[in-house]
Amino acid sequence: MKIERITLRQLKMPLVHFFETSFSRTYARDIVIVEVQSEGLSGWGEITAGENPFYNEEWTQSAWMIARDYVAPRLVGKTLAAATDVDPLTRHIRGHNMARGGVEAAVWDLQARRNNNPLWKEIGGGAREEIPCGVSIGIQDTVPQLLEKIQTELDAGYQRIKMKIKPGWDVDVIRQVRERFPSIRLMADANSAYTLADADRLKALDDFYLMMIEQPLSHDDIIDHAQLQPKLDTPICLDECIRTSHHAEQAIRMKAGRIINIKLGRVGGFSEAIKLHDVCQNAGIPVWCGGMLEAGIGRAHNIALATLPNFTLPGDVSASKRYWSRDIIVPEVETTPNGTIVAKREAPGFGYDLDFDYMNHVTTRTETVG
Repeated sequence: MKIERITLRQLKMPLVHFFETSFSRTYARDIVIVEVQSEGLSGWGEITAGENPFYNEEWTQSAWMIARDYVAPRLVGKTLAAATDVDPLTRHIRGHNMARGGVEAAVWDLQARRNNNPLWKEIGGGAREEIPCGVSIGIQDTVPQLLEKIQTELDAGYQRIKMKIKPGWDVDVIRQVRERFPSIRLMADANSAYTLADADRLKALDDFYLMMIEQPLSHDDIIDHAQLQPKLDTPICLDECIRTSHHAEQAIRMKAGRIINIKLGRVGGFSEAIKLHDVCQNAGIPVWCGGMLEAGIGRAHNIALATLPNFTLPGDVSASKRYWSRDIIVPEVETTPNGTIVAKREAPGFGYDLDFDYMNHVTTRTETVG
């Protein structure tokens, strides 16, 4: 594939309901879409960085600059033997995995289209035709509001509920959730809101038989998680601190957690995500696909990723309508009444058509390299 040009588009898409984590509340997303062109074909990717450098050090503006000024110039004009060539050409860019990963995902999509393959087949997936889906519910204004949202998602068939927690919105809130929903599959996501000094408070969550507590400690920590996990009956799931397959190897050796969440952008794209998946599979550590409030392109890429065999737990890949009044793909992503998404779409690439009229309507800027 000779990479002829790379175009970035920034979209402004309002959420149907605000989404709050331990560090911020989001009402609308500024999303960067990547188009990689070669010999009349286009591959599409999505940079999953947030609007602010709160989840990690990346945000929309930094990702735009890194993709435009550093990633794209290292690819445009080059002839790639395969999408796996992107990682070694850009790895010396320190950090900025989401900017690198969004471009790399677009090249994988391009390669799949050139080979007339669906993306899931191109990455070696296809272990399941349907992927089990959960939902991530942000911190709400009141507990009754949270309970109502959980009921809505259960009525829609979702197989697992993830609720965001932070100090002051944790033990008592989860207790009320368990009183209302004693048998649902429930997990808590702390987004690094706690320290080892909170070990007793986190230990109290053992009473509620959670599937897991996700990333309770610092975003860049593995060592403290290794000290915390033996104190808890509840499995720790590592998220923000796992950016490479090597990080996963270290965490597994240290027994810092029993589950790992894989987010395509956080680890820099499909090449590293596949390596990380394989490391966890060989160690007997289950993984699931996390979400970053993606639009349709990123959501479709997550669906393809989740068809790899070790994605055995319900992920955060849910229907488009949970987040958007209108998505940028057609048809929009839908779930079955059983809380699954049919994954094995046979169309080349990520499997959906683009709604160019709507994408152009919500585009706020465009730049092309090449």
